[in-house]
Amino acid sequence: MTTGLTAGLFCSFAYAVMPGLRQAEDRTFVDAMQRINVSILNGWFFACFLGALALTAVSAGLHLWGGGDRSAAPWIIAALVLYLAMFVITAAVNVPLNHELDAAGPIGRIADPAAVREKFEAVWVRWNVVRAVTSAAAFGCLTWALVLHGRATATS
Repeated sequence: MTTGLTAGLFCSFAYAVMPGLRQAEDRTFVDAMQRINVSILNGWFFACFLGALALTAVSAGLHLWGGGDRSAAPWIIAALVLYLAMFVITAAVNVPLNHELDAAGPIGRIADPAAVREKFEAVWVRWNVVRAVTSAAAFGCLTWALVLHGRATATS
């Protein structure tokens, strides 16, 4: 669930939020993204974002070292690798860009919001699409792992 919710968040930014904001003027874009950067830092986001990583790692451990059928283990490991890739991208690219955007200051004090947007938007959007794809693929791997585990436990 947490992996799917995280994938859904990044996908919704890729196919709805950022295309919608692309149509906004520079001040509106910068102001909206600065507000989103503040509002997303909440317990629900962290529970899903960090919980997905922890729960997938625990699931991989249980399937590898817990005994029993291991047919789902490769898919869980693939999900963990994909989710870790998304996690690294977030930490290395998107979060630093968010910090730079916030460091520009309140929108009313930014002399050139077009320059601030120019430095932020294209790179952030590109890497968010990569986050959306990798987290959605991780969710797909976990879904298939669940199917395989269900088949294995139903026949034993």
